[in-house]
Formats: sequence, C-alpha cells, structure tokens
Amino acid sequence: MPMVFLHGYGQSRMGWMTTPDGQEGWSTLFMRKRHSVFLVDQPGRGEAGAAVRMTMDGKLDAWAADSKDYKPGDQAWYTHFRIGRVAPGRYEGSQFPAGDGAQDQFFRQMTPNTTTFDLAACAEALGKVMAEVKAITGRKSIFVTHSQGGRVGWETPVENIAAIMAIEPGGAPLPGSEQYKRLLGARIPIVIYFGDYIDNGPGDIMSTGFWKSVRDDAAAFAERYRADGGSAEVVDLPKTGLTGNSHFLFQELNNDAIADHVEAWIQDHVK
Repeated sequence: MPMVFLHGYGQSRMGWMTTPDGQEGWSTLFMRKRHSVFLVDQPGRGEAGAAVRMTMDGKLDAWAADSKDYKPGDQAWYTHFRIGRVAPGRYEGSQFPAGDGAQDQFFRQMTPNTTTFDLAACAEALGKVMAEVKAITGRKSIFVTHSQGGRVGWETPVENIAAIMAIEPGGAPLPGSEQYKRLLGARIPIVIYFGDYIDNGPGDIMSTGFWKSVRDDAAAFAERYRADGGSAEVVDLPKTGLTGNSHFLFQELNNDAIADHVEAWIQDHVK
C-alpha cells in the first residue's frame, strides 16, 4: 500500500529519509515492510536550509533586534519539541541521538519557509499528490503527517486517502466542523501518535502545557469520532512501553520499534 509522508514546520522530506546519527529513516523502514513510499516537500521548502549561524539580515527563521516577530533558532527547537531543557543536554532516558555530530546534523536539517505558509495551497497540492499516487499505484494512500503538516492532512481532499497517521500534529479537527464532517463522511481511519516528556515534562516550561493540551484535544476528537461511527485512536507511546521520545520520534534511536507499532496499526485498520 502506498504511503505519502509530509513533514512539519522547519523541516523537509529529509527527516523521513535518515536520522541525525545516520540510521535508516522511516522511508526505508516502510519500504522494507513492502509499502511504496512517496516523500513530499511543502511549497516554499528545501533541504539543508539552515547554516550554523542564523541570518541577522532578514526575517527568515531568525530573530533580530529590530524585529518583534518570533522565529525559532536551535535552542527554541530543542526546548519546545522536548529533546531537553537546554542544548546539548537531553532528558533522562531520551531516545534522541547523543553526541555533537548528531545534534549538529539535526539542527542543520532545519529549513526556513521561503514564503508565507498557505494552508489551502498546501492542501490543494497534496490533493494532487494523492491523485497522482493513486494513478501510479492503483491504490489510495496512507497519509503520514508530522507537526504543522498535520494541519495540511486534515484539509487535504479525502477521495484518495486510505488513512491518516498524524505524528504529534499541532491540533486535531474540531468535532462538528466541516473539516471533521468531511473526514468522518469518507470513513477515513485515523491514528495520532505522541511521544514522551508530556505528562512528565518540566512544569515550568510552556511547551509542556502546550503539548498536554494538544494531546487532550486529540483524545477528545478521537472519542467523538468513534462515537459518530468513525475509527480513531490516540497512541501515547510511553503507555505502550516505548519511552524517551521527543516530537521527532521517527528520527530517534527506537524509530524501528515505533515503525513496527505503526505497521501493526496499518494491518489492523487499513484495507
């Protein structure tokens, strides 16, 4: 069955291809599971977009003294996405690859938007991707999204989507919304994965509360979706015994074990 992978904010398709320490990425792991794999860059993206020093002469993913617009640098990525409190330290039990080389590779994979994020345009583009994949393979796709890419996943036309697998999306469809009704009407099975350091994250860091809220909203969505006759599940990885994962769980030391968990869900829910 085909799988279409879409990255989140500040990333490109490279995140699915390898890990910061050079392990096989999910694109290869799922091909080994006999899926055809299609990787997509959002419009306005490109690989290896970040240098060692962030630019100070513009407003592309940088902070400058004359700008009040917040844009993430390395430390913001590290803290908000639950790798550790302050780089290069990692949380206890972390599955994020250790060492200066791996961390540098991770940060250099970050890439700036070269244009304003346009949700409607991205959803339209991914709808065309899904149609093309259907023409190539003869089958609808499992749509794997990450983070900001999750917003695109909820808005993408549904006719060529077999299932949606959202990895820590920035939010879930609001029950009763047109977005929700479209997904439910197409009877698309949905699974949403979350990593570690949410319930056990530092209480004085804003992102801990943020990710708790996102996960709780996802759980409320899944409960309502099931009650309305759909198939939806939220997977809290620590409760499955897979601990130590950050927001980038598909790039970490146990990404193969998580891929096995994902494949088991596919076999049970996608026909």
